[in-house]
Amino acid sequence: MSDVAGNRELPLFPLRMVLFPDGLLELKIFEARYLDLMSRCMREKTSFGVVCLKAGREVKGAEGVDLCEVGTTADLVEVDSASVGILLVRCRGGHRFTVGATRQQPDGLWIAEVTAIDADPVVAPSAAHADVVKSLTEAIAALAAQGVTPFFEPHRFDDAGWVADRWCEILPLPVEARQRLLTLADPLARLEVVDSLMRVRSDPH
Repeated sequence: MSDVAGNRELPLFPLRMVLFPDGLLELKIFEARYLDLMSRCMREKTSFGVVCLKAGREVKGAEGVDLCEVGTTADLVEVDSASVGILLVRCRGGHRFTVGATRQQPDGLWIAEVTAIDADPVVAPSAAHADVVKSLTEAIAALAAQGVTPFFEPHRFDDAGWVADRWCEILPLPVEARQRLLTLADPLARLEVVDSLMRVRSDPH
């Protein structure tokens, strides 16, 4: 479980991507600062934060780094040592948080003061969203037939936020659009945006 509660400091892993709650994140770790971070998370059973990069590159000493205001905690699920000095990790998205003051340690690791965002209330999709829910079940079945399992189980098709977040992960959206969807507090509103985007994509005109 994610360990963000109230206000606290959290180590960050900035990436040019968006992690959603309950989302799957796979990383190849080779930089010393992140190898140390993964070791600490395993030892202490703690989480780290994934925050999307607005600008800049996530390399040690890079200048002009600009982080988005909302991120998601990540919990380690599997860790495998691919070779000496390289870890392959699978993480599960936890809770969203807002980013406050940030600082960078001498080794380059970002630390942020964060405030937890309440988890989505469990709200059933409305009847108007029946098609978008059905389409997700079909997409998951099609991916499974190809040997691809992009989502953790259980699959919660009766949860509007869960359905919306899974579509946010697999639709070909710009990273900026995914970040805006992450910040939407209302799960039904998020699902409505996803539904609208899918209708636009399927409209031949």
